[in-house]
Amino acid sequence: MNNIKFSIRTAIFLMALTRLTFLQAADTDKIVISVKPDRENAVYKKDETVTFRIDVKDGKGQALDWGSVHCYLSDDHYKTTEDFILAITGQTLEVKGKLSRPGFLQCEVKFEPGERDLKFKVKAGLAAAAVSPEEISPSREVPVDFEAFWESQKQLLAAVPLNAQMKKDEEASIGGIEVFDVQIACLDDVPVSGYFARPVGAKPKSLPIILWVQGAGVRSSFIKRYPGYLSMDINAHGIPNGQSKAYYDKLTGKDGRLQGYPLFGRENRDAVYFKNMFLRMIRALDFLCAQPEWDGKILAVIGHSQGGFQALVAGGLDDRVTFIGAGVPAGCDHTGMLRKRIAGWPKLVPFVADGKPDSVIAEVSRYYDAVNFAARYHGEAIVSVGFIDRTCPPTSVYAAYNQLKGDKSIIQKPAMGHAAPKDIADAFMDAFNLHITKTNKPQRAIK
Repeated sequence: MNNIKFSIRTAIFLMALTRLTFLQAADTDKIVISVKPDRENAVYKKDETVTFRIDVKDGKGQALDWGSVHCYLSDDHYKTTEDFILAITGQTLEVKGKLSRPGFLQCEVKFEPGERDLKFKVKAGLAAAAVSPEEISPSREVPVDFEAFWESQKQLLAAVPLNAQMKKDEEASIGGIEVFDVQIACLDDVPVSGYFARPVGAKPKSLPIILWVQGAGVRSSFIKRYPGYLSMDINAHGIPNGQSKAYYDKLTGKDGRLQGYPLFGRENRDAVYFKNMFLRMIRALDFLCAQPEWDGKILAVIGHSQGGFQALVAGGLDDRVTFIGAGVPAGCDHTGMLRKRIAGWPKLVPFVADGKPDSVIAEVSRYYDAVNFAARYHGEAIVSVGFIDRTCPPTSVYAAYNQLKGDKSIIQKPAMGHAAPKDIADAFMDAFNLHITKTNKPQRAIK
């Protein structure tokens, strides 16, 4: 019996030792490249030298002293402007560059093992520096009939009766807040579809509104309960809420009707998929503003990525909106390539055979560019931007941000890609609550 116990203990020990050896080997067979600009805030002026500092370490955190790195400089990943190959020496390496125009100097670093025939898990390095970003301007002028086009669309929407179907969600109605699954009539028989939450017993004209709009993808609306607000989250497609994951996956799977939706109808300004998405958003605001509990003063639209796109559009289309939170907004500067810079998601304008942007789609895109909606918004706004965001690049975000006409602020994240972390969500809510305080502050009589 003792021999059996000993054998079991030995086997367990050997298994643990083998696992530890494997983990150590796995940890060793990893190369981590970190790249940082020489300023913590990563903000510079035009023609000012930016120094990127590069450290290459193995999985144990030890500095590497063999191999090399290939470094690529670009203006926000639009096109490589310079590249360098540097030998890894065990010391911090440096790459210097500059931009002579407003933009984002990006430095991408890739590991090259040289002649060593080894396989490594390599985390490439990426950093960017903002160069006079407040001077980034739109790539195209606003179409002369931009406002007339959208006014005509809003008139078509207004002709559809506000027929809201509300079904109370008993399970979600907790903590003194009742929740409803809401479907609201809109154009083309595709309704607004969302979850509406309101505090039980709220007095008439007592509550501000928050409309939450979603990022890219196909999913249900979310239930968002807030004690002090009328809160509504709508999905982007007017589809039923609360269905299974398989239901939504099917819509974007092979032959799914929403597969590739961001590019639907882009050759015709009346057929662009985003048109009715935006109009559903306006119809959701119609519904919210019709609630007797609305204070009649404060209305926020908040979203990230595609939701940030919608928030900027809401501000430009609807003068009832007093606050927008646009996190890493999509839909900005569709024709950036005309100024030799990167366009934002969904890269609406393709290149044709001669290497130039499709002229028809480029023209249509002007009616759906967040830059042009931002220029028509005079309320308060808070925006977030990731300096290494390759989905909604910072150059495109600033093209829109710089057009905002009212009180505005931007959260700069030099080391962030395309993300909506909790600290940004919290900052948006803090800014909105401050907006409420300022709006409700008694005004002194002018003598």
